[in-house]
Amino acid sequence: MRCGVLALQGDWAAHLAVLDRLGTAGLAVRSAADLAAVEALVLPGGESTAMLRLMEAERLDERIADRIDHGMPVLATCAGVILLARRCEPDQPSLDRLDVDVARNAFGRQVHSRVATVELAAALGPPPRLDGVFIRAPRILRAGPGVEVLGRLDGEPVLLRQGGILAATFHPELTGDLRVHRMLVDRGAHDGR
Repeated sequence: MRCGVLALQGDWAAHLAVLDRLGTAGLAVRSAADLAAVEALVLPGGESTAMLRLMEAERLDERIADRIDHGMPVLATCAGVILLARRCEPDQPSLDRLDVDVARNAFGRQVHSRVATVELAAALGPPPRLDGVFIRAPRILRAGPGVEVLGRLDGEPVLLRQGGILAATFHPELTGDLRVHRMLVDRGAHDGR
């Protein structure tokens, strides 16, 4: 399986490094041709409005939405969650593929970044928690009925799954815990059979 990482802006290189550690072929996705060459996709953290602008030239937003609609597994982290959310506060365009409402930068500005313990659902296996790196992270204000919560911070959802979409409001690529990325890779490998 080949897994792409949207590489227009943000911390995409760290995701490619994690995929490499998992033995998965990774590709920096910058064009429609790159997107067509992958079976799964990571939407990394960064600046969601900047990413949306940079997607316009090749209509990557529409192409990604179409691929999600046709079953492509996706891992969205931090700003990637904002890109997929149904609604954002403050209001901004999105791909509207994840039934959540989010508040941008709700965990504070850059200086409020922190590592915090995320309590995990059994689906991720032992141990029952992981370190989550929260950098200007969005907050989940509402999760629809088809959204499964896989991880919580202080009772709030921070790791979710809806169909083939995994969404982490934190940065799993910045820790040594590979379980979140492994779920994407396993889903992509399973769907590719």
